[in-house]
Amino acid sequence: MTHNRKAEILNRTAVVAEFVLVGFTDIRWLQILLFWLLLLTYLLTIMGNLLIIYITLVDHRLQTPMYSFLRNFSLLEIGFTSSALPKALFNLASGNNTISLVGCFTQVFFYFILGTVEFFILATMSFDRYVAICNPLRYTAIMNSHFCTRLVVGSWIVSILYLIMPLMLLFRLPFCGPNIINHFFCDNMPLVKLACTNTQFLELLDFLLATFTVLGTLAITIISYIKIIAAVMRIPSRTGKQKAFSTCASHIVVVFITYGSCIFMYVKPTQSGGLELSKTVGVLNNVVSPLLNPFIYSLRNRQVKTALKDQVKRVIFSMKPKGVSYQS
Repeated sequence: MTHNRKAEILNRTAVVAEFVLVGFTDIRWLQILLFWLLLLTYLLTIMGNLLIIYITLVDHRLQTPMYSFLRNFSLLEIGFTSSALPKALFNLASGNNTISLVGCFTQVFFYFILGTVEFFILATMSFDRYVAICNPLRYTAIMNSHFCTRLVVGSWIVSILYLIMPLMLLFRLPFCGPNIINHFFCDNMPLVKLACTNTQFLELLDFLLATFTVLGTLAITIISYIKIIAAVMRIPSRTGKQKAFSTCASHIVVVFITYGSCIFMYVKPTQSGGLELSKTVGVLNNVVSPLLNPFIYSLRNRQVKTALKDQVKRVIFSMKPKGVSYQS
């Protein structure tokens, strides 16, 4: 038996129990600095999105389809950033860069399921803005509660059915070494590259599915906003134009960052080269975009600001002791 044949047999019998995430840097003081920066960003992201969920639930003026979609999107952002960032924070704080096989697969599952649902929700939100601006008289009839619920539930069902086969193929891959992932979380393509079998079919399938999901939903968004811009340009009032554009401007910012980073990371036939840049773009997708959602997309909205002020006044009034006057 040749030496290569023996090595092949040994490799097949060895099963990887955990992976090593390279992360951002090996310099300890820089790891600590990154930990505090990412922790602050993560906490702001969670608090900001929870605030949006709360305010759109309790304020009757925000019980509209637009804010319903926004509430669902904020919930998705919390889950999406939580699928990868807490483990990255733990690794930075402890200096231990390992992750178990089950933990790695769990990250991949939630990261891609939630990320795919986000794309469909973003496309749905752009369609909602199109109906509101281009067909205002029919908006209530078209975007009724039942239809909006179907759109949200349908986004989840389609995403799960869409990804179930490639995820099952990924989880059945044999991993027998090496086990080093040059990323700060278990991303799909670096993980596939470590499998000790031919993965060309899975890589092609992942590329096709990513291309269809990202570019397909992006096409819906672009078409919607082309129609929106055309309708806004026909508005005679300058104030009306500014109001319509301000409603959609923040949405476009979030869409640009989300789609831009994902196109760079996944919509290309090969993932060779540029690993450090991919990690940087991964931070943009996992950290920056979820943080921008509440602070640019929602909290600058006049209706949301008014609702927040009213809630703060209500809390302050409820804390005031009965029978006590603050007037001199």
